[in-house]
Amino acid sequence: MHRFLLHNDAIRETTEPCLSPGQVGFMNGWGVFSTLRVSEGVLFAWERHWARMLRDAGRMHVPMPATPDSLLAGLRTLIAANGAQDGTLRVAIVRNHGGLFEAPGLDRPFETIAFTTSLRDWGGSVSLALKSDARHGANQFRGAKITAWANNLAWYEESHDRGFDEVVLLDEFGRVSECTSANIFAVSGSDVLTPPLDSGCLPGITREVLLDAIHLEGITIREAHLKPADLEAADEVFITSSTRDLLPVAAIEGLNVKQGTAVQSRLLAAFRAYISNYVAARKAVPVV
Repeated sequence: MHRFLLHNDAIRETTEPCLSPGQVGFMNGWGVFSTLRVSEGVLFAWERHWARMLRDAGRMHVPMPATPDSLLAGLRTLIAANGAQDGTLRVAIVRNHGGLFEAPGLDRPFETIAFTTSLRDWGGSVSLALKSDARHGANQFRGAKITAWANNLAWYEESHDRGFDEVVLLDEFGRVSECTSANIFAVSGSDVLTPPLDSGCLPGITREVLLDAIHLEGITIREAHLKPADLEAADEVFITSSTRDLLPVAAIEGLNVKQGTAVQSRLLAAFRAYISNYVAARKAVPVV
């Protein structure tokens, strides 16, 4: 984490106390968040991230800023303060009121917290463990990116303890859903398949861009239910996230997966070109 963070409308030192135990959102994971790539000072796919946060906040009854403009201005100030022209930014909106143990004297309906960090080197590929019954596709709050993240952290830590990098989470029907902080894709011939949202997976922004905006001749990207056996049968498997882009899967627990990267490499090049075009377009517009 870099030196400064954004707390509501102020830039503060990350070591400066600014929260209290009586803020119910922080004690109960009652908030929404998103993790964004910062490229040349531009928050990539900001509009998509904001739209997802707004949808999830409505589902979780988390109050949000009236418009994204003031929040975006604060995030830009944070990027400048930390000199984080190329890095990662995480922003959370956390509810203050409600529940059984609300502290007195809270005059704000929500808190905004954002911080930046350097880009991480994830290596050239990833190995995945398997976890059964980890996602419930019929749940009302499936796919919401909320600050109650302890389950994912525990599974992620467990996978590392067992010698893996990440973990494939299966739904209640034994189907592939996602990883703890990444979506997953399987390539079969010209088809690139990723689990649909009713598997309980998060609608990741990189996933969304691939489905909506990346069009390559001879390649079809679409949703389809997958079982672990489908990952084993696939020509290639890769995961996606805002911090990893498209990262090949080299191994999956108990499966003999192929390690092809031909389609993944083409998609990665197209995705990075999309980022470059997005950044160039935003930099051409003066910041108000």
